[in-house]
Amino acid sequence: MEADSGMAGFLDGKVVAVTGGGGGIGRAVGLAAAAEGAKVVVADYGVGMAGEDPTSEVADAVVKEIEQAGGEAVALADDISQMAAGERLVSTAVDRFGRLDGVVAVAGILRERMLFNMSEDEWDAVVATHLKGHFTVFRAAAAVMRKQEGGGALIGFTSGAFAGSVAQANYASAKGGIVSLVRSAAAGLYRYGITANAIAPVARTRMSANVPMELAEMGDAEDVAPMVVYLLSDQAKHVTGQVYTVVGPKIAVWNQPVEVRAMYAEGRWTPEQIAARLDSTVGQERMGLIDKLEEYRQAASSGEKPNS
Repeated sequence: MEADSGMAGFLDGKVVAVTGGGGGIGRAVGLAAAAEGAKVVVADYGVGMAGEDPTSEVADAVVKEIEQAGGEAVALADDISQMAAGERLVSTAVDRFGRLDGVVAVAGILRERMLFNMSEDEWDAVVATHLKGHFTVFRAAAAVMRKQEGGGALIGFTSGAFAGSVAQANYASAKGGIVSLVRSAAAGLYRYGITANAIAPVARTRMSANVPMELAEMGDAEDVAPMVVYLLSDQAKHVTGQVYTVVGPKIAVWNQPVEVRAMYAEGRWTPEQIAARLDSTVGQERMGLIDKLEEYRQAASSGEKPNS
């Protein structure tokens, strides 16, 4: 985990906070950032935690790993969906290490259910942890970063599921919201030297273990960490408003949403005019997810195992 001898770490002198830092991708990011010279705040509410005095053994364990390798880190246990938790994350970094150069929002949960069976609690919990959990951290961090020399970096975690999901409408909606939040942060904060980007990882984690199909591409949490380190570094100051897939040896960039085709009427449209012209002019953009589902059904009917 140590940086190459005689070489400066990629993140020397920087302070980084990671939510969901106790396991999976968050842990890998925390360890990699520390290995490159960063001081790290490891935030994780832990597993099965409840009550008035939460602690986080998983976050403490990652801090110990970082310290044993010669790095500096501090653990924090909090419900990141609460505004006060985002503020505590940032204040912990500033109070302990003097500044905050980057935040990485990895924390998330799953509540898988078909849309017509999904409960309000299943919706609220997922949106609160993923989407609001990004807002609480980004909001508090941006308030500090805009006033400090060097700005900072905001890194969100989305998923390819933001393009749609069969049985995770809550998760997909939250992940789509994160993409829009990241793009909004990039547009609103670039003048202050703050970048905002999102990563859509595919990696073996507790959450990915529940995906009900065999993924054609799969990597490990450690494969994602180098891209995060790069985006946290001064060498990525020109990169903002982007969504990157990271899986195994592959890094890909997603397109920016734009209008593709248009049609116009003389005056206001009527439904009849739209029916007569839509298919031959504006048409539709193919929804790849539905095409894939048809492939799955055909594969299943022939006894094959579907791949994504």
